[in-house]
Amino acid sequence: MSTWLVPDSPAGALAVLLIGHAPARRTGETAETIETGLLGIADALGLQPPSEPLPDTGARLTRGRALVTFDYGHPAYSLHLPPTGPEWRAHLADGGPACVLIGLDPVPPGASPDAMDDYLSRIIATGRVRMGVTRLRKHPHHAS
Repeated sequence: MSTWLVPDSPAGALAVLLIGHAPARRTGETAETIETGLLGIADALGLQPPSEPLPDTGARLTRGRALVTFDYGHPAYSLHLPPTGPEWRAHLADGGPACVLIGLDPVPPGASPDAMDDYLSRIIATGRVRMGVTRLRKHPHHAS
């Protein structure tokens, strides 16, 4: 997983959450089994290919003291995001949107920023990504 903030997207400031995967490395794991799992998550969230309008997946991010989690639809688990940086968290706290990207092609391990830019351009151009919009969950206020 990678996160970053795009301060000047056509829609304004946008937090980005990329969920990618390394090449198959476990026993019995293949590119096909990985893709099937990722497409299951994408389907559960209602994510779409880049040629379709971005669906709103609802408020699926939760901010704790030290970490942010993403509710990807599993009844018992959520994803703990890597450190996101203060600007990313502040953007969400101010009600800003986050674009969720699930990349279906493997991300090169230790990819440089240029390699990540190439990866993003490729998966968007080839439709090998599923996308949607989410935001931070608001904690309900307790009545006094």
